[in-house]
Amino acid sequence: MRRARRRWARAAGWALAAALAGGPAAWAQDVGVGHDVGKNSAFTKLVPAAQIEQAAVQQYAQMLREAQAKNALGSDNHPQVLRLRSIARRLIPFSYEWNPRARDWRWEVNLIGSKQINAFCMPAGKIAFYTGILDQLKLTDDEVAMVMGHEIAHALREHARERMGKSAATNIGVNVISSVLGFGQIGQTLTQYGAQLLTLEFSREDESEADLVGMELAARAGFDPRAGVTLWQKMSAASKGAPPQFLSTHPSGATRIADIERKLPKVMPLYEAARKNG
Repeated sequence: MRRARRRWARAAGWALAAALAGGPAAWAQDVGVGHDVGKNSAFTKLVPAAQIEQAAVQQYAQMLREAQAKNALGSDNHPQVLRLRSIARRLIPFSYEWNPRARDWRWEVNLIGSKQINAFCMPAGKIAFYTGILDQLKLTDDEVAMVMGHEIAHALREHARERMGKSAATNIGVNVISSVLGFGQIGQTLTQYGAQLLTLEFSREDESEADLVGMELAARAGFDPRAGVTLWQKMSAASKGAPPQFLSTHPSGATRIADIERKLPKVMPLYEAARKNG
């Protein structure tokens, strides 16, 4: 019986998603490689973007407070903070074509003192790098831009919102339709999953999409997308012991590098144009 109810709930979620799929196309415009990623998932429509972004702002602020209490928050004049924010300033203007909400986000970039090899961008443009990824991998500016572009792409393509939408569709079951109309159960789902924004696991499809979008963002900003290859070579080397947290949900190794190399012909002209015009 429980298994049957789960199947029904899953079917109800998919049915609603299918009904929603006929809505407006997602944010990816014809901006070079946008045609390769297509529309945003219909599941994003199950959860209001504003609520996801509000949850992200709250979680990010809490993280910064905790880091500050441990004297682990990089100061505004820290050389690495200045470096990260400089790279972000170059990338962010190219994000607007991918998601119009990004223009109104209050973007933040911060550095957390930790040995973790990790970085992320939460919804609403809340970016954090850990010192471990910079210090242990000795990242160049181009490689930092690849990491940052990849993480920004997750936020622009609303992968966290998609995951929460799928959870809502699966968990709500028979009440899915009324929940969407009234946002009652959706609100409960946001409360339940909001605290997990820092630990959400993305699918391989999400990761491949973020690679492509991130490479385009970086290339348009004048960063060499070939650094994606050297970045993942460094990541693979770092994962020979215990895999870095950054790799916990990210495909890696030779397959990942080969995928990036196949995508380079699409983004190299954007990089060359940016260098020429810069």
